[in-house]
Amino acid sequence: MATPRPELLSPDEDEEVSARGRLYEAYSELQGLATELGGAAVPAPAVVVVGHQTDGKSALVEALMGFQFNHVGGGTKTRRPIALHLRFNPRCHSPNCRLLAGSGEGDAEDDAGAADRAMPLADIQAYIEAENKRLENDPSQFSAKEIIIRIEYKHCPNLTIIDTPGLILAAPGRKNRVLQSQACAVEALVHAKIQHKETIILCLEDCSDWSNATTRRVVMQVDPDLARTVLVSTKLDTKIPQFARAADVEVFLHPPTCVLDGSLLGDHPFFTSVPSGRVGSCHEAVFRSNVDFKKAISLRELDDVTSLEDKLGRSLTREEKNRIGVSNLRLFLEELLQNRYIESVPSIIPLLEKEHRAASWKLRKVTQEISDLDEAKLKEKARLFHDSFLTKLSLLLKGMVVAPPDKFGETLVNERISGGTFTGSENFQLPNKIMPNAGMRLYGGAQYHRAMAEFRLVVGSIKCPPITREEIVNACGVEDIHDGTNYSRTACVIAVAKARDTFEPFLHQLSFRLLYILKRLSPISVFLLEKDAEHFSSHDVLVKRVQAAFNRFAESTEQSCRERCMEDLESTTRYVTWSLHNKNRAGLRHFLDSFVAPEQLCANTHTAHSAGLHEQSSGLNDNKQDRPKGELKSSHPSDSNPSGGVSEMRLVDLLDSTLWNRRLAPSSERLVYALVHQIFHGIKEHFLVTTELKFNCFLLMPIVDKLAALLREDLESAFENDLDNILSVTRLRHSLGQKKRVLEIELKQMKCLKEKFTEISKKLNSLQVRQHA
Repeated sequence: MATPRPELLSPDEDEEVSARGRLYEAYSELQGLATELGGAAVPAPAVVVVGHQTDGKSALVEALMGFQFNHVGGGTKTRRPIALHLRFNPRCHSPNCRLLAGSGEGDAEDDAGAADRAMPLADIQAYIEAENKRLENDPSQFSAKEIIIRIEYKHCPNLTIIDTPGLILAAPGRKNRVLQSQACAVEALVHAKIQHKETIILCLEDCSDWSNATTRRVVMQVDPDLARTVLVSTKLDTKIPQFARAADVEVFLHPPTCVLDGSLLGDHPFFTSVPSGRVGSCHEAVFRSNVDFKKAISLRELDDVTSLEDKLGRSLTREEKNRIGVSNLRLFLEELLQNRYIESVPSIIPLLEKEHRAASWKLRKVTQEISDLDEAKLKEKARLFHDSFLTKLSLLLKGMVVAPPDKFGETLVNERISGGTFTGSENFQLPNKIMPNAGMRLYGGAQYHRAMAEFRLVVGSIKCPPITREEIVNACGVEDIHDGTNYSRTACVIAVAKARDTFEPFLHQLSFRLLYILKRLSPISVFLLEKDAEHFSSHDVLVKRVQAAFNRFAESTEQSCRERCMEDLESTTRYVTWSLHNKNRAGLRHFLDSFVAPEQLCANTHTAHSAGLHEQSSGLNDNKQDRPKGELKSSHPSDSNPSGGVSEMRLVDLLDSTLWNRRLAPSSERLVYALVHQIFHGIKEHFLVTTELKFNCFLLMPIVDKLAALLREDLESAFENDLDNILSVTRLRHSLGQKKRVLEIELKQMKCLKEKFTEISKKLNSLQVRQHA
């Protein structure tokens, strides 16, 4: 039942109007309490107006209100949603407006001055226009934060209306990208406003053919059946002359079910017209007062009915007339919203009882904490927190599933973004699909193990960087006793330089990645403590100190471990030990066997050549013992051995190409290349094994066996030197006392609201019983 005017009220109706007025006030108090407590606003029934630009949204809202307040015209005139809490008050002969707290978004001082106080209508209009102007020059162009206005007026219905920015139909093409992005932003804003199940959607269509679902296309993405949507065709006065036949008007007034099915809220569309022109005293104003504006709306409705009857050649039925005009739409919305308010009352009372119980539990807990503010008890609680923190930390490393992976776990992609990637000088990076468990959200020990496995895979797949002829020649240099070339020294110089430049970045990357993974353990441990009700929540300083001490320990341990690994890398790349660096002698020997081209050797000299090459390859190893004298003797030429001369010639040729000649022959280049690759491979294997071992021993293990003592020492030191700051006894007593007072006020407000809603529910139920009787 819509709110009757005061001169028509019967005693029962007056009682019902009074009860509903108290219901609106109770809802307003409930919303205010939810805002003060920082919680989500309590779902309240409201009408959200949705339409495209120039569909006449703001004009229709003003017509529903009974007075003008916003800037109406072409283009985007509404850039922030405007929530209008309208209340019928017969004693208000002019609109009584209040800009509520939380409306401001611009300058903080202006917001503070404007919010929560009565404002003249002109100031409200100026505020809205200033906000639209500010957002017009802002990069975002639009804002989802509502401008909340409470209005009481003798011509106002009891409605809560939210006017949203107009939807934009942007043209295609790259030159319209700005408008296209604005259209997406407005559509997302509208979706957010109409997604709540309690809202009633007022869908405006400015078309004469219901097959064109311009606004419905957006609305039906949220409300596909239009079950909570009221469909309105605006600007009826401009559409009537467009119809040439009565049959077209009939289809327009009664859309076929193939276009609009029967699930539409209200069963049929509404049709409205709003007279153009603004209220004011200037020469451009059409209406001198809001009363004139309201009279013009009523006259427009009569003219529309007359025009439709003329087109149809018959009188409109009562049902058809009830869907023509702003006044009928307003009565329908008002009754619909009032019913929604009444229907939601039973669900509000249990909600208040639940919040009351939660607040009572918080109050008992705070009271208990105040009684426990004793230094000895606080120290013991701090030690228990310390032990629990270490326990959770250890469990995370060993493996657990209590912490939700969707909140704390990281895939390999996320881990690389925050903890860095393993990339060498050529920025090579292994694809994610090669890494095991790359797509899983891991934390703790599992994440540590995956990072180490990725390090092994990446570094293990590295090949020796390319070697240029210039590098070989530059590495030869001049010896201190002769000007010959020492290609074994040349190979060592190149190999250690390449290895140092290649592997040192990986060492720093591994160190940073593992430190990042270990630091993530701290917030996860605190979450687990909170979940198990072991968190020292009242002592944030102590919690932060324990976390900071853990981070310092992790950083210092990581630095020490990295320095150990750097020492090992420096020693491996400073001095070449053939027993360590030359792991694959068989492969090297096979390579050296191919040095002399087959066409240069005769079949009868093959054995001698192999012996000579064996001697050359044996000379590469400083650690080898001298060969037996018999073997040496057999290597020298003799007059009795016809192949001795050939071997001597081959040895001279080899020396000429590798020792006496500075011209880099292919055989010399291949020799250096083989030695460099062999040394580089040995350094890589040694680097991989020692780095993983050292990080496990000197980074991971100290957290297991040294962290507890260090944190306990830090805690006891804090107790001796900075007890009041760590436990904050004085400050804590003050804050707990303040928190207790706030909870007591909150409980009192909830109790009053619960009683008020219970009383209103009983009153409305008794009125319904009497009406049915």
